Amino acid sequence: MDDINTLRRILSQNRVIAVVGLSADWFRPSYFAAKYMQEHGYTVIPVNPRYTEVLAQKCYKSLRDIPVKVDIVDCFRKTEDIMPIAEDAIAIGAKVLWQQLGVKNEAAATKARVAGMEAVLDHCVKIEHGRLFGGLNWVGVNTKVISAKRPRWLAY
Repeated sequence: MDDINTLRRILSQNRVIAVVGLSADWFRPSYFAAKYMQEHGYTVIPVNPRYTEVLAQKCYKSLRDIPVKVDIVDCFRKTEDIMPIAEDAIAIGAKVLWQQLGVKNEAAATKARVAGMEAVLDHCVKIEHGRLFGGLNWVGVNTKVISAKRPRWLAY
């Protein structure tokens, strides 16, 4: 699903995100995306059996271990690893199964939809939030700091 209105509604109505595969390494895309969402008012719940804490939040071994209600399950895993995550997301009553860029498990998405969830494939939560809610300037875009035009003051 990549309808702008649907993505905007999902991101505005769902504020608790469980990030499956969230890394504690600051240079990993999962860390960068989760930190961005955290800084924009979302509750981020790390899910990774390798860690006890990520982004100053308790890290859980699986979705089923999370004691609070989860709205979005954001999957930073390989396409072939998504089906068990989708089953866990259904079991905990999550509202959205979100598969990150490059992750496209149609069977898991269909299973989630049949269970009453929404499913987003091959999109980044951070990128979509920035695009739909004006956060792109967070990295210098649309601030006139970065431009496709060659500045007149350069010597070349």
